[in-house]
Amino acid sequence: MVPRYTRPVMAAIWSPENRYRIWFEIEALACEAMAEYGAIPAEAAKTIRTKGDAAMAAFSQADLDRIDEIEAETRHDVIAFLTWLAEKVGPDSRFVHLGMTSSDVLDTCLSVQMVQATDLLLADLDAVLVALKRRAFEHKYTLTIGRSHAIHAEPTSFGLKIAGHYAEFARNRERLLRARDEIAVCAISGAVGTYAHIDPRVEEYVAAKLGLKPEGVSTQVIPRDRHAAYFCALAVIASGIERLATEVRHLQRSEVREAEEFFHKGQKGSSAMPHKRNPVLSENLTGLARLVRSHVIPALENVALWHERDISHSSVERNICPDGTIGLDFALMRLAGMMEKLVVYPDQMQANIDSLGGVVHSGEVLLALARAGILREDAYRIVQRNAMETWTKLGRKDAKTFRENLDADPEVAGRVPPEVLDAAMDSNAHLRQIDHTYSRVFGEPGPARA
Repeated sequence: MVPRYTRPVMAAIWSPENRYRIWFEIEALACEAMAEYGAIPAEAAKTIRTKGDAAMAAFSQADLDRIDEIEAETRHDVIAFLTWLAEKVGPDSRFVHLGMTSSDVLDTCLSVQMVQATDLLLADLDAVLVALKRRAFEHKYTLTIGRSHAIHAEPTSFGLKIAGHYAEFARNRERLLRARDEIAVCAISGAVGTYAHIDPRVEEYVAAKLGLKPEGVSTQVIPRDRHAAYFCALAVIASGIERLATEVRHLQRSEVREAEEFFHKGQKGSSAMPHKRNPVLSENLTGLARLVRSHVIPALENVALWHERDISHSSVERNICPDGTIGLDFALMRLAGMMEKLVVYPDQMQANIDSLGGVVHSGEVLLALARAGILREDAYRIVQRNAMETWTKLGRKDAKTFRENLDADPEVAGRVPPEVLDAAMDSNAHLRQIDHTYSRVFGEPGPARA
């Protein structure tokens, strides 16, 4: 991922320094496990740990260059690292990587990095949830128009709209937790995964120390269905980001103007048109969501490796693992900040509700007529006729509101009491069950109406 969309804290997880630190930890832990049951001398394991820790603590660009120099000759990244480590450890390095294969190190390291990245993403999701809950409570009773097919439907509350996104991100957090659990596995099983050259106790020891669980059948590599499921979870989260970003983009349109991204002092919207206030953050989030989702197909195609292993997945994962987590990390934090500062215009929301002359209350009026004894089919015909009369004459001198047309309709006058129509055309009627929804989503009803 380009630096523009990279937070240093996530980039550090995928840095060569962190990768080599994890590689060493895996090798050192394996030596400690082998020393415990007498496969290698305990003093050798202690030397490997002591000298290796010192080398990793002093790790610098010179060490990176040395490993790259060795790899340029060996054409093998793990061997290059082990050779560098041997230079630091000395004769006892002969016990390092004993009975292991490269995939034991690479796949277990990738699991650790993905767990580290996931923990950061979970914290990001928590920040999004905090921002959404605060705004949902703030605007619990802020009336706005609900839209279906982008057309005015019925009044709702802006808080309720946000609560729906909160519920989605809460589900996404659960999905990510499940994905974390599935990817948190360790494989130290040797060539083709048979444990022929290494005791299974080594795998169990390393897994426990790293907070992982042993892979059931490694086939030499950790099966890539786990990784595919992980990237599917990231993609679903990205789609949730795009859904909320798209909502903000629509609400910021000049014809709507119900909410907009915070516009900083000194910010410029256009090089040619000084009046512009563009939804650049939500548009950026839409693009980042596309990138994160684009990693799903390569991850799924990585599942079908040849026999016990090949490395067709390797080049893919070197790209999608850092880019997918880095991109989602940046997007989630941008989303949290955007929603925290989102500017909301309740008066414009009310103006939009009123802009169609009251026809948005047609559903409540339909029910009121039916309750008053009019057959539903007749009630629908009456309501639609008056709604269309209002809709088609909007802006004309002879235009009447929906209520005025209903009052003048002989099929309504005298059959439906005025107070019944008053109640049916009260936007607040649509919020009568809002406490129920808030309790279900947040575990509490939230603030009472002032």
